[in-house]
Amino acid sequence: MADYVIETKDLSKIYSKTKVVDSINMHVEKGKIYGLLGKNGAGKTTTMCMLLNLTYPSSGDVFLFGKDPKKYSKEIYPKIGSIIETPGFYENLTAYENLKIIAKLRGDYNPVNINSVLKMVNLDNEKSKKFKDFSLGMKQRLGIAAAIMHSPELLILDEPINGLDPFGIKEIRTLLKRLSHEFGITILISSHILSEIENIADVIGVMDGGILIEEFTRDELFKKLNKHVEFEVSDVDLAVHILKKLELEDNNDFTFSEDGKICLYSHLEMRDKFNALFVKAGVDVKKVNLCEENLEEFFTRFVSNT
Repeated sequence: MADYVIETKDLSKIYSKTKVVDSINMHVEKGKIYGLLGKNGAGKTTTMCMLLNLTYPSSGDVFLFGKDPKKYSKEIYPKIGSIIETPGFYENLTAYENLKIIAKLRGDYNPVNINSVLKMVNLDNEKSKKFKDFSLGMKQRLGIAAAIMHSPELLILDEPINGLDPFGIKEIRTLLKRLSHEFGITILISSHILSEIENIADVIGVMDGGILIEEFTRDELFKKLNKHVEFEVSDVDLAVHILKKLELEDNNDFTFSEDGKICLYSHLEMRDKFNALFVKAGVDVKKVNLCEENLEEFFTRFVSNT
């Protein structure tokens, strides 16, 4: 039986009669990086706030480290570090000075710990620079430093790569992998950027409209990626009409766009027949390409078909 650090059972949240999180059952295994993937407004932040007791569930249960946090909050929450939305620090203080204040408020000030986490997030060479002069990537890394300063077993991060440039994203990605693999920290990270979640996460949970649609490993994700045939045609409406008239078993397993492209995800071996039917009906076929579905295309198709 899996050792879950986070488990929810039919967890829901309703705001003003709107169900923003709808009966989700999440399973985050110890030592894994779990990527919670979904568009903005999918319910990711609300889910994390319920896990952290920042907002109360309307129904359902949360279990952290196998225990009910309502009964064992003093035992559980000191073992968790988190960043929800943008981390806040004093603008005119350095990284060390900001962490020193946080540590003293927690009652666990230790200069060695502060220097250690600053080195871990590659901010140990920025001792004199004030927070207001930090790049966005540096600010996010300082936020992670504050979240791990007390050596948590679980790290919950809400969109930590949002707004970062490619270099900043790579820094955060490398840091999170190190925290997981070298220090054994279980990480729950949310994002709307599929490619980055795929690069970081061991397990991916897909949320849409408040529903946790499915959980799968990274290997399972790649097995789900389909090859497809892309047709570029002169009359996309007529071409779609032809495909629908065929009444194939997977007739709805295609997408199309106004720029004349149709992506067919089934019956790939029949692409020559489809091409002939298009031409016979007077549709000019400009290109026929056999492609492998990328991650963004998969996500769009996966969500729309559930």
